[in-house]
Amino acid sequence: MSLLEVNALRVRLRGPDGPVEAVRGVSFSLDRGQTMGLVGESGCGKSMTALALLGLLPEGGLLHGSVRFEGRELTQLSDRELCRLRGNRIAMVFQEPMTALNPLHSIGRQIAEPLCLHRGLSSEAARGVAGELLHRVGMPDARARLDAYPHQLSGGQRQRALIAMALACEPDLLIADEPTTALDVTIQAQILELIVDLVHERGMALILISHDLGVIAETVERVAVMYAGRIVEMGPVATVFGRLAHPYSRGLFAAIPRIGGGRSGGGRGRLAAIPGRVPDLAALPTGCAFADRCGHAQPVCRLAEPPPLAVGPEHWAACGRLDAVLASDG
Repeated sequence: MSLLEVNALRVRLRGPDGPVEAVRGVSFSLDRGQTMGLVGESGCGKSMTALALLGLLPEGGLLHGSVRFEGRELTQLSDRELCRLRGNRIAMVFQEPMTALNPLHSIGRQIAEPLCLHRGLSSEAARGVAGELLHRVGMPDARARLDAYPHQLSGGQRQRALIAMALACEPDLLIADEPTTALDVTIQAQILELIVDLVHERGMALILISHDLGVIAETVERVAVMYAGRIVEMGPVATVFGRLAHPYSRGLFAAIPRIGGGRSGGGRGRLAAIPGRVPDLAALPTGCAFADRCGHAQPVCRLAEPPPLAVGPEHWAACGRLDAVLASDG
C-alpha cells in the first residue's frame, strides 16, 4: 500500500463568472521516502492540488475524488480529524513565509505549538525542541531567535523557521510549495539542499511544487507536468526530461534561458515562447486544453480530452498526437 494515493481528484471553486474547475482529474501515488515534483505555469493547479490534499480549500471550494493516506480516505474526515493530521503526519512549507507565519507570535512559540498539540510536550520542553530544530535547519544564533518575531528575520531565516515548524513532529509526508520564492540564488540553494537532506535523513515522502525545472531535475525522483488543472505528463525525472513527450512540456523546456543563447552571447534572437494564452478555467475548450497553443494539433484534438498514453517504462503523456510529436524528433 502506498503512503499517499490520489485518484481522480477534482477541485471546483467559485469564480466571478461562475464555477471554476481548478484541478481536473489528478491521479498519482507516493511511497514512503519517494520524492515527486509538480511543475507548470502559474495557475495550472499545482498549489490547489496540494491544498486539497490537506483539506484547505478556499471558502466554497468543492472537492471530488479520492485522497487516501495510509489507506485512510481523507476526503471523508471531519475538520477535527484533519487537524490531527496537519502538522503532524502531513506538513506543508508554504510559498510565502510572511503570510504563513503569525506576526503576533514569536518564532519559538509557533514552532513549539505543534509539539504541544500533537506530542503533548510541556511549553518548556517544546521550546527546547524548537531551539534544536532551528539549529538543525541552519538558523544563525538559533536559541536567541526563539523570541524573535517574523518581521525581525530575513526572508531566508523566515523560510528556515517554516521548515523547522513543518518538521517539528517528524511528518511522513512533506509538501513544499515554491519554498525558495523571493530568495536570492545562494539562499535558494541552501534551502533546497536542507530540504533534501532532511527528507533523506528522516525517510519522509516529498512533494515539491516549483516552476523551476532545474530545481526539479536536481531535487526529486519523479515529476508531473500540469496544465490547466490536469497532469499532462508524468514519469521518472531522468526519463521525462530525457525524452519530453507532451508539446507543453517541450514548450516549457524551450523557454529556459541558456548561457550563450541571447544576443550578447552570440545567440540568434529572443527566447522561445509558447504561443497563445492559458485558457480560462471557467470556460475551457472542448478536447485538449493545450490544442489552441500546440503546433501539432489537429481537429481530432478538439473533440475529447486525450487519455494518458505510454511513452516508456512508468512514463506517460496525455496527448492524442503523441506518435507525431515523438516522430518529429527525427
